[in-house]
Amino acid sequence: MGSIERHENLHVDVMIVGAGISGINAGYRVQTELPGYSYTILEARNAIGGTWDLFRYPGIRSDSDLNTFGFSWRPWSGSNSIADGESIRNYVRESAEKYGIDRKIQFRHKLLAADWSTEHQWALTVNADREKKIYTARFVILSTGYYDYNEPLKAAIPGIDNFQGQVIHPQFWREDLDYTGKKVVIIGSGATAITLLPNLAEKAAKVTMLQRSPSYIMALPAADIMGDWVRRWFPNWIAHMIVRWKCLILPFLFFKFCTAFPNAARKVIQANTQRQLPPSITHDPNFKPAYNPWEQRLCVCPDGDFFQALRKGNSDIVTDTIKTVTASGIQTDSGKTINTDIIITATGLKMQLAGGARISVHGKPFDFPSKFMWKGIMLHDLPNAAFVIGYTNASWTLGADVTARTVCRLLKYLDSHKMSSAVPRIPDGQKIKPTSVLNLSSTYIEKAKSQLPKAGNVAPWKPRINYLTDYWVLNYGDLTDLELGTALKKVN
Repeated sequence: MGSIERHENLHVDVMIVGAGISGINAGYRVQTELPGYSYTILEARNAIGGTWDLFRYPGIRSDSDLNTFGFSWRPWSGSNSIADGESIRNYVRESAEKYGIDRKIQFRHKLLAADWSTEHQWALTVNADREKKIYTARFVILSTGYYDYNEPLKAAIPGIDNFQGQVIHPQFWREDLDYTGKKVVIIGSGATAITLLPNLAEKAAKVTMLQRSPSYIMALPAADIMGDWVRRWFPNWIAHMIVRWKCLILPFLFFKFCTAFPNAARKVIQANTQRQLPPSITHDPNFKPAYNPWEQRLCVCPDGDFFQALRKGNSDIVTDTIKTVTASGIQTDSGKTINTDIIITATGLKMQLAGGARISVHGKPFDFPSKFMWKGIMLHDLPNAAFVIGYTNASWTLGADVTARTVCRLLKYLDSHKMSSAVPRIPDGQKIKPTSVLNLSSTYIEKAKSQLPKAGNVAPWKPRINYLTDYWVLNYGDLTDLELGTALKKVN
């Protein structure tokens, strides 16, 4: 890591908040597309990587292929298209170091509050390694993700305080946790639970996944055989383009198939599942969700490792609800008793925007739930601020890159008109039917709806669902629907 630039009194053209994969990508886009602009990245923690540095539970990995999850400006070169957390963490860090982005990061700098002032700039209150500082910026890109790093989603588990064993949430995994030869219960049915089960089963005596309702699970190859073939015969830049477009189009077509023909999609997924189940575990009710495919995110297990663990014999699934937790285990409403030494609560994430920072305009608190998102990027009535939210049906980084590049295009547009600010407004008389920004029905999203901004049923307020469409809008979409403000005053 190179020498880091330090600032006592800092003003920048663009302030990026968060040094995860979205923040590093935003830094690259700003420094390459806006070479005359100054920027800094504020990172609350002491490392690059965001989610991939925070989460350390066994087996953590991507649930999207790295050919689209990785940066388009530094293609993923590994043969494994689904990669482990450490590999992703190293990839993000090395990418930042290669392009000097790491030198723009202010570590242990947490954004506490941001106020849009009458001077047409942001005043940012920052906890700078326990010292309060005020920075200013013309534009803010909030690459803080969508969940609370400090507090997981609290699940109502009856009697959990009775348990005399160990209780742990994957978000705060203890690296010294020894589960060798232990009985483990994972409460949950999402991607984290499905990742944990086969990895814990390598050492644990018994692993039980206790789920209230099941998820759709697809076994996919961890390595991209076609990608390896293409890389062998074509120059790197052509190979990357072919593989990337393959990974963009095929999953999108499957998503459209699932949403257009849900019953047929159920049968396809069911056939994929039943081929790999041991005789002791039935498809119904353990793999028969009450919702249609892609109403919640489809879970992926590389090389079918989840099903391999079930066939191994020391793992199983219980589909039931919890009556109570006892000192030594869990009693379900159907009368089943599950004895365990460790309970893992893989019950979801607590959603949070802007990393919990207080956002205000001219000193007045900004009310997120009452606002609509413009093109999945900005909020109406909030000037010069972009929120990085990726796709729910594709790689997160695709959405992050659309946001970063749209911001760069917007800033060029403002400069060409000698203006300094832009804010989305809802025209008088326009009627918008609210819908969810994240088009999934997952429990953690449903619980957070009252805290999140809204999407609408008409452009430019519609939620993002299609990278190919958004890519066109990025390059050619209308910017004239934004309200521009004040003559540009460039700060050196």
